[in-house]
Amino acid sequence: MAALLVAGLVGLASVAWADDPLPRAKPEEVGLSSERLARIATFAKAEIDAGQIPGAVVAVARRGKLVYFEAFGLSDKKAGTPMTTDTIFSLASMTKPMTTVAALQLYEQGRLLIDDPLAKYFPKFAEMKAAVWDDLSKGVRDTAPAARQITIQDLMRHTSGLSYGGSGTSMLHKQYAPSSNGAARTLTSQELMDKMTALPLAHQPGTVWEYSFGLDVLGFVVEKITQKSLGETLQEMVWKPLGMADTGFVVPADKAGRYARGIQDIPSPLVPTKFECGGGCAVGTTGDYLRFASMLLNRGKLGDTRLLGRKTVEYMTANQLAPGTRSQLRTLYADWGFGLSVAVRTTEGIARDSGSVGTFSWPGGYGTYWWADPKEELVAVWMAPTPVGPTNLRYRHTINALVNQAIVD
Repeated sequence: MAALLVAGLVGLASVAWADDPLPRAKPEEVGLSSERLARIATFAKAEIDAGQIPGAVVAVARRGKLVYFEAFGLSDKKAGTPMTTDTIFSLASMTKPMTTVAALQLYEQGRLLIDDPLAKYFPKFAEMKAAVWDDLSKGVRDTAPAARQITIQDLMRHTSGLSYGGSGTSMLHKQYAPSSNGAARTLTSQELMDKMTALPLAHQPGTVWEYSFGLDVLGFVVEKITQKSLGETLQEMVWKPLGMADTGFVVPADKAGRYARGIQDIPSPLVPTKFECGGGCAVGTTGDYLRFASMLLNRGKLGDTRLLGRKTVEYMTANQLAPGTRSQLRTLYADWGFGLSVAVRTTEGIARDSGSVGTFSWPGGYGTYWWADPKEELVAVWMAPTPVGPTNLRYRHTINALVNQAIVD
């Protein structure tokens, strides 16, 4: 309540108490400090006053209890629309873990195996070639046959070689589509796959972690198995069971007024894409994603609803990068490992933020971020419409510090 009072005093948007994503508790009941959590409001207001962001929503839960859920500033500065806790955001790459959860449900049903070759579902990937790089020029000197097939595991952990164009500056990278969102607005799924199978892989499968179209292609595999669109499958297998009522691949007209518009333009989710991209096209609210992240923290279960078995979530959130794998994880996740679509912390130190071994996370490029810390039984979600860049990265580091410093037990 102290945090709410601070928010009210500085003129920020009020909390929507009616639709809490988890049961409420006072911070002190679960080992957090109300006074220390109030620092989040101070930080958010300063950033809004400085014109860095129009507004933000923050949610924190510990031991299954919601202890902080606040909205700050505006969701649309031009229209003067107040930010609310049910504001809808472009989730960008926070789509990836949801696609993976759907695929892992198919794995648990015996319909998909982690080491299945991608060519089992799309035969054109059977005869791929991989780039041979010239270390002096950082260009492609030649190509060679792929040493092995791309697997489902490669798609989930970004070791397929199907790199994003934005992952590098070489001539090869420039031939790949830049990102999931970009591709989905200019290409059909078939056109994207035709484009990728006509190019060499950026790396031999399994040898290099490089951010990629892996989760988009995984979404195509899910569609092939279920014979439904990815959105239909996610609605049936993830969003509806978890009560994620505002999550989807497009913002419907009757909810358009709740969509967060940032200072800079990003691809609009008010218009459907050419394909529902499992790598970055979903939208949703902070509360919806808190429920999803809490399900993973609770090893596959939220309330009476179980999406995945405990061992499957443990596998998903374990480091999947074999010794010798070159990793291009940078900035926020330098010195972390990587699981199936989520970064995984493997050491208490070295990494650039406080936290526990076993913490897992993956952000969205347009200003959304979350993490789950199993040791501390803590989940946090930050959403602010902020395009890719230094400010976005600074917020991820800062909200991590502001939440973790509030742990007092």
